[in-house]
Amino acid sequence: MMSRPFWPWFFRDDHTVRSGWRLAIYVSAFVVLWTASALFMRMLRPHVGLSSLWVFQISEFVSFGVAFGIAWIMAAFEGRTVGVYGLPLRGAFGKLFWIGCAVGVGEISALMGLIAAFGGYSFGAIAVHGGGLVSTAASWALFFLIVGLLEEFLFRGYTQYTLAEGIGFWPAAFALSAAFAFVHLYNPGEGWVGAAGVFTIGLIFCFALKRTGNLWFCVGMHAAFDFGETFLYSVPNSGVLFGGHLSNARLHGPVWLTGGAVGPEGTVFSFLTMGAVALVIHVLFPAKPKPSVEIARSLAVQ
Repeated sequence: MMSRPFWPWFFRDDHTVRSGWRLAIYVSAFVVLWTASALFMRMLRPHVGLSSLWVFQISEFVSFGVAFGIAWIMAAFEGRTVGVYGLPLRGAFGKLFWIGCAVGVGEISALMGLIAAFGGYSFGAIAVHGGGLVSTAASWALFFLIVGLLEEFLFRGYTQYTLAEGIGFWPAAFALSAAFAFVHLYNPGEGWVGAAGVFTIGLIFCFALKRTGNLWFCVGMHAAFDFGETFLYSVPNSGVLFGGHLSNARLHGPVWLTGGAVGPEGTVFSFLTMGAVALVIHVLFPAKPKPSVEIARSLAVQ
């Protein structure tokens, strides 16, 4: 009896290309296309006269298009619909998304309230008025919506689905949350405490994905938290202090309280509010009961 050839087994299981190779193809394609698009945007910017926020929006949108487009191609190759990777069109901007927005605004408000209660935050005078207030708020809301779509899909969409096929949901969640945190370390002003917070919130987003079945809650929460941090409360976001704030806010006090250059994500209180968010997710989206052994056996027979 001849043994099974090594190379086909190494690349394929009984049904398709192994999950590790599919993930490698996806990541490699994203890196190549994302790098090309970033270089193109860098060459284009001096000639089109776009403001920084418009450049950010276009860059993030192109990046999301690359991440989603490659997943769409991989879905066709794997014989699936692209919606199984976390962003089903049927649930787009529906109830889960808006609940996520409410939780995101609630979390950043609770976090800033705790910092302010200990004397670490001053809201300051309003910095934008009239029509500028509306347009600036809308621009930031659009930008962070795109950021939420990109980061959630890139780290918890195709990558999470495919890696989980190979090593299981939670090992994949830990690995990709670590990658999520590592990428944030490249932000100017980011630090290890802030990265630990990013790792933690990555796991909480995975918990929400597990409970809700898709990423729409995560997208809403991610976008709303970033919008609240950058615009509503006008403080640094993951080590980046953007322009175009609502107010001339100030953080003052020890780093453990304010997060320093990292912003509120680097304060010790962020772990408290993230724990509260995990509890909210647990209450809002109870775990679905597993079928009994008898039901499982009957389904297997069918």
